[in-house]
Amino acid sequence: TIRVRQDWRRLGVAAVVWDAAVVLCAYLDIGGIDLRDRSVIELGAGTGLLGIVATLLGKGVFVRLFKVIYNYGARVTITDRAAALEFLESNVEANLPSELRPRAVVKELTWGKDLGNFPPGAFDFILGADIVYLEETFAELLQTLEHLCSEQTVILLSCRIRYERDHKFLKMLRGSFSVYEIHYDSSKDVHIYKAQKDSHKEDF
Repeated sequence: TIRVRQDWRRLGVAAVVWDAAVVLCAYLDIGGIDLRDRSVIELGAGTGLLGIVATLLGKGVFVRLFKVIYNYGARVTITDRAAALEFLESNVEANLPSELRPRAVVKELTWGKDLGNFPPGAFDFILGADIVYLEETFAELLQTLEHLCSEQTVILLSCRIRYERDHKFLKMLRGSFSVYEIHYDSSKDVHIYKAQKDSHKEDF
């Protein structure tokens, strides 16, 4: 059982488990997405729940000569702003077994800044839960996604569509990526969008 601490008073909304994270975790579990031996990055991780689940789902456990071996698991980079890292690290350490802990790296990432610390196009999956809510961050978030993506990278974003500005971000995203809604949880009013760079976008 995963138990992540929340810290509303010290870190505000960044340190709360929101429905969008729970819905995307469930989707990764049942959606047939194979994370084994894949490079994954989570943006705006907050409590770290999504990155922790991605590490566990990609663990690739198998048995050889009566010994359980952990291999070919997902390699997950779990990111947030500097102020959240200590809290994030404590949740990751508390919820991952020691044999999987080296596959989850907590790293500072403020969107649009110091992107050279992350190799361009190096990730198979980019995950984000409820990170589309501050309009003043939209340009930096889009810049970050463009830097991290190759044409093979799959972006999975889960969110509620609360305001007109949320539609504005999706429109901005569609300027650089092919975007599809792939899941809707009506009980929690959460949408999951898949986005990918499209080298043939001009053909559509």
